[in-house]
Amino acid sequence: MSEPSAAGGPIGIRGVKLSDAAVSRLKHLQSEHSEAGAGLRVAIKGGGCSGLSYVIDWVSHPKEKDKTFEREGARLYVDSKSLLYISGSELHYEESLMSAGFKLRNPNAKSACSCGESFSV
Repeated sequence: MSEPSAAGGPIGIRGVKLSDAAVSRLKHLQSEHSEAGAGLRVAIKGGGCSGLSYVIDWVSHPKEKDKTFEREGARLYVDSKSLLYISGSELHYEESLMSAGFKLRNPNAKSACSCGESFSV
């Protein structure tokens, strides 16, 4: 798996990797939404049962201070403040009989809720 490229970034901050499954799903979503700059955006907000929550949205273009991670044309946008919490993570896409969705495998999380949607550092 090749490393995603990142546009800029503070020294010591690593990027966010995209798994093969995430790349495949993102490329499928991009083909459905024919906007040139469309991609998935990840941000962190306070809240959730563990203190911080992931916010994952489909957007038509990045915000001004977002960092862009791209692999094989699949785009992920992360705001610079949130990158501090998810640096070194991998975005994955999972499908099961009960659910489907993007998940972050975050090595910085000290604890997480059972659903995986909130965490603490």
